[in-house]
Amino acid sequence: MGGRQHNRNIFSYETLVHAISGAAGGVVAMAMFFPLDTVRSRLQLEEDRKSKSTLATIRDLVEKEGPETLYRGIIPVLQSLCASNFVYFYTFHGLKMLKSQRKQSAKNDLFLASIAGAINVLTTTPLWVVNTRLKMRGIDHTPERNNNNKYNTLYAGLIHIWKYEGIKSLWAGTLPSLMLIINPAIQFMTYEAIKRRICMSLNNSQPSAWVFFVIGAVAKAIATVLTYPLQLVQTKLRHGHKYPNLPPNAGILEILFYILKKQGLIGLYKGMEAKLLQTILTAALMFFTYEKISRFVFHILLHKPILR
Repeated sequence: MGGRQHNRNIFSYETLVHAISGAAGGVVAMAMFFPLDTVRSRLQLEEDRKSKSTLATIRDLVEKEGPETLYRGIIPVLQSLCASNFVYFYTFHGLKMLKSQRKQSAKNDLFLASIAGAINVLTTTPLWVVNTRLKMRGIDHTPERNNNNKYNTLYAGLIHIWKYEGIKSLWAGTLPSLMLIINPAIQFMTYEAIKRRICMSLNNSQPSAWVFFVIGAVAKAIATVLTYPLQLVQTKLRHGHKYPNLPPNAGILEILFYILKKQGLIGLYKGMEAKLLQTILTAALMFFTYEKISRFVFHILLHKPILR
Protein backbone atom coordinates (compact mmCIF):
# COMPACT_ATOMS: atom_id res chain seq x y z
CA MET A 1 0.00 0.00 0.00
CA GLY A 2 2.86 2.34 0.94
CA GLY A 3 4.54 1.63 -2.42
CA ARG A 4 1.36 2.54 -4.29
CA GLN A 5 1.11 5.77 -2.31
CA HIS A 6 4.71 6.60 -3.23
CA ASN A 7 3.92 5.99 -6.90
CA ARG A 8 0.94 8.31 -6.69
CA ASN A 9 3.21 10.95 -5.19
CA ILE A 10 5.94 10.62 -7.82
CA PHE A 11 3.52 10.53 -10.75
CA SER A 12 1.07 13.03 -9.31
CA TYR A 13 -0.49 15.96 -11.13
CA GLU A 14 1.35 18.26 -8.71
CA THR A 15 4.72 16.92 -9.85
CA LEU A 16 3.66 17.38 -13.47
CA VAL A 17 2.75 21.00 -12.77
CA HIS A 18 6.20 21.63 -11.29
CA ALA A 19 7.84 20.00 -14.32
CA ILE A 20 5.83 21.96 -16.91
CA SER A 21 6.33 25.21 -14.98
CA GLY A 22 10.09 24.60 -14.76
CA ALA A 23 10.30 23.76 -18.47
CA ALA A 24 8.32 26.85 -19.45
CA GLY A 25 10.36 29.04 -17.13
CA GLY A 26 13.62 27.79 -18.61
CA VAL A 27 12.46 28.38 -22.20
CA VAL A 28 11.26 31.93 -21.47
CA ALA A 29 14.49 32.82 -19.65
CA MET A 30 16.83 31.33 -22.27
CA ALA A 31 14.94 33.00 -25.14
CA MET A 32 15.33 36.34 -23.37
CA PHE A 33 19.08 36.05 -22.72
CA PHE A 34 20.23 33.76 -25.54
CA PRO A 35 22.87 36.19 -26.98
CA LEU A 36 24.76 35.94 -23.68
CA ASP A 37 24.93 32.15 -24.08
CA THR A 38 26.29 32.64 -27.62
CA VAL A 39 29.04 34.91 -26.27
CA ARG A 40 29.91 32.32 -23.61
CA SER A 41 30.19 29.53 -26.22
CA ARG A 42 32.37 31.58 -28.55
CA LEU A 43 34.75 32.65 -25.78
CA GLN A 44 35.05 29.08 -24.49
CA LEU A 45 35.62 27.42 -27.87
CA GLU A 46 37.56 29.96 -29.94
CA GLU A 47 41.11 29.96 -28.62
CA ASP A 48 42.16 32.96 -30.71
CA ARG A 49 39.29 35.14 -29.52
CA LYS A 50 40.40 37.71 -26.96
CA SER A 51 38.57 37.62 -23.65
CA LYS A 52 36.81 40.98 -23.87
CA SER A 53 33.81 42.19 -21.93
CA THR A 54 30.44 40.72 -22.84
CA LEU A 55 29.20 43.88 -24.56
CA ALA A 56 32.46 44.27 -26.51
CA THR A 57 32.22 40.65 -27.71
CA ILE A 58 28.60 41.15 -28.77
CA ARG A 59 29.62 44.24 -30.75
CA ASP A 60 32.46 42.31 -32.45
CA LEU A 61 30.15 39.45 -33.43
CA VAL A 62 27.45 41.77 -34.79
CA GLU A 63 29.96 43.84 -36.79
CA LYS A 64 31.73 40.84 -38.34
CA GLU A 65 28.93 38.27 -38.71
CA GLY A 66 25.67 40.19 -38.42
CA PRO A 67 23.11 40.27 -35.59
CA GLU A 68 21.68 36.88 -36.59
CA THR A 69 24.84 35.17 -35.33
CA LEU A 70 23.76 35.97 -31.75
CA TYR A 71 20.75 33.68 -32.22
CA ARG A 72 22.41 30.82 -34.11
CA GLY A 73 20.95 27.50 -32.94
CA ILE A 74 18.29 29.03 -30.67
CA ILE A 75 15.46 26.65 -31.66
CA PRO A 76 17.25 23.38 -30.81
CA VAL A 77 18.60 24.96 -27.61
CA LEU A 78 15.09 25.88 -26.50
CA GLN A 79 13.83 22.40 -27.40
CA SER A 80 16.64 20.76 -25.43
CA LEU A 81 16.25 23.08 -22.46
CA CYS A 82 12.52 22.37 -22.36
CA ALA A 83 13.19 18.62 -22.24
CA SER A 84 16.06 18.99 -19.77
CA ASN A 85 14.17 21.22 -17.33
CA PHE A 86 11.11 19.00 -17.52
CA VAL A 87 13.18 15.94 -16.57
CA TYR A 88 15.02 17.81 -13.81
CA PHE A 89 12.01 19.47 -12.15
CA TYR A 90 9.87 16.35 -12.46
CA THR A 91 12.52 14.13 -10.89
CA PHE A 92 13.49 16.61 -8.16
CA HIS A 93 9.92 17.33 -7.02
CA GLY A 94 8.87 13.70 -7.48
CA LEU A 95 11.67 12.52 -5.20
CA LYS A 96 11.01 15.37 -2.79
CA MET A 97 7.42 14.18 -2.36
CA LEU A 98 8.72 10.87 -1.05
CA LYS A 99 10.28 12.77 1.84
CA SER A 100 8.28 13.97 4.78
CA GLN A 101 7.89 17.74 4.97
CA ARG A 102 9.57 17.57 8.37
CA LYS A 103 12.70 16.05 6.83
CA GLN A 104 13.32 18.87 4.38
CA SER A 105 16.84 20.24 4.80
CA ALA A 106 19.71 21.62 2.73
CA LYS A 107 21.44 18.23 2.94
CA ASN A 108 18.38 16.35 1.63
CA ASP A 109 17.83 18.92 -1.11
CA LEU A 110 21.47 18.55 -2.23
CA PHE A 111 21.07 14.75 -2.33
CA LEU A 112 17.78 14.81 -4.26
CA ALA A 113 19.01 17.49 -6.67
CA SER A 114 22.12 15.39 -7.37
CA ILE A 115 20.00 12.34 -8.25
CA ALA A 116 17.76 14.49 -10.47
CA GLY A 117 20.86 15.95 -12.12
CA ALA A 118 22.36 12.52 -12.85
CA ILE A 119 19.11 11.30 -14.45
CA ASN A 120 18.89 14.50 -16.46
CA VAL A 121 22.49 14.21 -17.74
CA LEU A 122 22.12 10.57 -18.78
CA THR A 123 18.89 11.23 -20.69
CA THR A 124 19.56 14.63 -22.32
CA THR A 125 23.33 14.82 -23.02
CA PRO A 126 22.87 13.87 -26.73
CA LEU A 127 20.61 16.91 -27.17
CA TRP A 128 23.30 19.23 -25.80
CA VAL A 129 26.04 17.65 -27.93
CA VAL A 130 24.02 18.46 -31.07
CA ASN A 131 23.30 21.93 -29.71
CA THR A 132 26.97 22.76 -29.22
CA ARG A 133 27.72 21.62 -32.78
CA LEU A 134 24.83 23.64 -34.26
CA LYS A 135 25.73 26.76 -32.31
CA MET A 136 29.28 26.72 -33.72
CA ARG A 137 28.26 25.69 -37.25
CA GLY A 138 29.81 27.98 -39.81
CA ILE A 139 32.50 29.03 -37.35
CA ASP A 140 34.75 25.97 -37.67
CA HIS A 141 36.73 25.26 -40.78
CA THR A 142 38.28 21.95 -39.83
CA PRO A 143 37.42 19.00 -42.13
CA GLU A 144 35.91 16.86 -39.41
CA ARG A 145 33.39 19.56 -38.61
CA ASN A 146 32.29 20.30 -42.17
CA ASN A 147 29.75 17.48 -41.90
CA ASN A 148 27.83 19.68 -39.48
CA ASN A 149 26.40 21.53 -42.49
CA LYS A 150 24.41 18.40 -43.36
CA TYR A 151 21.92 18.93 -40.55
CA ASN A 152 20.20 21.90 -38.98
CA THR A 153 17.65 20.36 -36.62
CA LEU A 154 17.96 18.51 -33.35
CA TYR A 155 16.57 15.24 -34.69
CA ALA A 156 18.69 15.32 -37.86
CA GLY A 157 21.79 16.08 -35.78
CA LEU A 158 21.17 13.13 -33.46
CA ILE A 159 20.80 10.76 -36.42
CA HIS A 160 23.82 12.21 -38.27
CA ILE A 161 26.22 11.96 -35.32
CA TRP A 162 24.98 8.46 -34.47
CA LYS A 163 25.45 7.34 -38.09
CA TYR A 164 28.84 8.92 -38.86
CA GLU A 165 30.56 9.16 -35.48
CA GLY A 166 28.97 6.40 -33.43
CA ILE A 167 26.54 6.44 -30.55
CA LYS A 168 29.39 7.11 -28.11
CA SER A 169 29.85 10.60 -29.59
CA LEU A 170 26.30 11.52 -28.55
CA TRP A 171 27.37 11.18 -24.93
CA ALA A 172 30.63 13.14 -25.31
CA GLY A 173 31.35 15.13 -22.17
CA THR A 174 29.07 12.94 -20.02
CA LEU A 175 31.67 12.49 -17.26
CA PRO A 176 32.21 16.22 -16.63
CA SER A 177 28.45 16.64 -16.99
CA LEU A 178 27.93 14.08 -14.23
CA MET A 179 30.52 15.90 -12.16
CA LEU A 180 28.67 19.13 -12.95
CA ILE A 181 25.42 17.87 -11.43
CA ILE A 182 26.86 19.58 -8.37
CA ASN A 183 26.09 22.90 -10.13
CA PRO A 184 22.28 22.63 -10.26
CA ALA A 185 22.43 20.65 -7.01
CA ILE A 186 24.12 23.57 -5.23
CA GLN A 187 21.73 25.93 -7.02
CA PHE A 188 18.60 24.06 -5.91
CA MET A 189 19.94 23.46 -2.39
CA THR A 190 20.69 27.20 -1.98
CA TYR A 191 17.38 28.21 -3.56
CA GLU A 192 15.29 25.90 -1.38
CA ALA A 193 17.24 26.80 1.79
CA ILE A 194 16.81 30.57 1.30
CA LYS A 195 13.18 30.07 0.25
CA ARG A 196 12.44 28.05 3.41
CA ARG A 197 14.15 30.66 5.60
CA ILE A 198 12.15 33.51 4.05
CA CYS A 199 8.86 31.61 4.25
CA MET A 200 9.53 30.84 7.92
CA SER A 201 10.18 34.52 8.61
CA LEU A 202 6.81 35.27 6.97
CA ASN A 203 5.01 32.64 9.08
CA ASN A 204 5.01 30.14 6.19
CA SER A 205 3.26 32.51 3.79
CA GLN A 206 4.66 32.83 0.28
CA PRO A 207 6.68 35.95 -0.62
CA SER A 208 6.18 37.74 -3.94
CA ALA A 209 7.55 36.12 -7.11
CA TRP A 210 10.11 38.93 -7.41
CA VAL A 211 11.74 37.65 -4.22
CA PHE A 212 12.25 34.33 -6.02
CA PHE A 213 13.90 36.23 -8.88
CA VAL A 214 16.57 37.46 -6.44
CA ILE A 215 16.89 34.07 -4.70
CA GLY A 216 17.36 32.36 -8.07
CA ALA A 217 20.07 34.84 -9.04
CA VAL A 218 22.00 34.38 -5.80
CA ALA A 219 21.74 30.57 -5.94
CA LYS A 220 22.98 30.39 -9.54
CA ALA A 221 25.85 32.81 -8.95
CA ILE A 222 27.21 30.66 -6.13
CA ALA A 223 26.88 27.44 -8.19
CA THR A 224 28.48 28.92 -11.34
CA VAL A 225 31.56 30.40 -9.66
CA LEU A 226 32.28 27.09 -7.89
CA THR A 227 31.99 24.91 -11.01
CA TYR A 228 33.01 27.06 -14.00
CA PRO A 229 36.30 25.28 -14.95
CA LEU A 230 34.38 22.01 -15.33
CA GLN A 231 31.78 23.74 -17.50
CA LEU A 232 34.58 25.01 -19.75
CA VAL A 233 36.00 21.49 -20.18
CA GLN A 234 32.50 20.08 -20.73
CA THR A 235 31.94 22.46 -23.66
CA LYS A 236 35.28 21.52 -25.23
CA LEU A 237 34.58 17.79 -24.89
CA ARG A 238 31.15 18.15 -26.51
CA HIS A 239 32.44 20.17 -29.42
CA GLY A 240 35.94 18.74 -29.73
CA HIS A 241 39.04 20.62 -28.60
CA LYS A 242 41.65 21.99 -31.02
CA TYR A 243 44.78 21.73 -28.92
CA PRO A 244 47.59 20.50 -31.22
CA ASN A 245 49.53 18.70 -28.49
CA LEU A 246 46.59 16.75 -27.12
CA PRO A 247 44.95 13.62 -28.58
CA PRO A 248 41.36 14.06 -29.86
CA ASN A 249 40.07 11.81 -27.08
CA ALA A 250 41.85 13.72 -24.28
CA GLY A 251 40.09 13.44 -20.93
CA ILE A 252 38.98 15.96 -18.34
CA LEU A 253 42.23 16.18 -16.38
CA GLU A 254 44.38 16.34 -19.53
CA ILE A 255 42.42 19.33 -20.84
CA LEU A 256 42.30 21.02 -17.44
CA PHE A 257 46.07 20.73 -16.92
CA TYR A 258 46.80 21.75 -20.53
CA ILE A 259 44.78 24.96 -20.16
CA LEU A 260 46.36 25.62 -16.77
CA LYS A 261 49.86 25.14 -18.21
CA LYS A 262 49.35 27.21 -21.37
CA GLN A 263 47.03 29.96 -20.14
CA GLY A 264 47.27 29.88 -16.37
CA LEU A 265 44.39 29.99 -13.91
CA ILE A 266 42.74 32.78 -15.90
CA GLY A 267 42.38 30.36 -18.85
CA LEU A 268 40.09 28.14 -16.76
CA TYR A 269 37.73 31.08 -16.29
CA LYS A 270 37.71 32.41 -19.86
CA GLY A 271 34.19 33.57 -20.73
CA MET A 272 33.01 33.43 -17.11
CA GLU A 273 31.75 37.02 -17.15
CA ALA A 274 29.33 36.17 -19.97
CA LYS A 275 28.47 32.86 -18.30
CA LEU A 276 27.77 34.53 -14.96
CA LEU A 277 25.67 37.23 -16.56
CA GLN A 278 23.75 34.72 -18.67
CA THR A 279 23.19 32.06 -16.00
CA ILE A 280 22.31 34.49 -13.21
CA LEU A 281 19.75 36.37 -15.30
CA THR A 282 18.43 33.18 -16.89
CA ALA A 283 18.11 31.33 -13.56
CA ALA A 284 16.49 34.33 -11.90
CA LEU A 285 13.91 34.75 -14.68
CA MET A 286 13.39 30.97 -14.84
CA PHE A 287 12.51 30.71 -11.14
CA PHE A 288 10.35 33.85 -11.36
CA THR A 289 8.38 32.39 -14.29
CA TYR A 290 8.28 28.93 -12.69
CA GLU A 291 6.81 30.29 -9.44
CA LYS A 292 4.28 32.44 -11.30
CA ILE A 293 3.06 29.59 -13.53
CA SER A 294 2.93 26.95 -10.78
CA ARG A 295 1.07 29.30 -8.42
CA PHE A 296 -1.44 30.17 -11.13
CA VAL A 297 -2.11 26.50 -11.96
CA PHE A 298 -2.37 25.46 -8.30
CA HIS A 299 -4.73 28.40 -7.71
CA ILE A 300 -7.03 27.11 -10.45
CA LEU A 301 -6.81 23.48 -9.29
CA LEU A 302 -6.98 24.05 -5.55
CA HIS A 303 -8.67 27.46 -5.43
CA LYS A 304 -5.82 28.91 -3.41
CA PRO A 305 -5.21 32.68 -3.37
CA ILE A 306 -2.44 33.96 -5.68
CA LEU A 307 0.20 36.01 -3.91
CA ARG A 308 1.71 38.74 -6.05
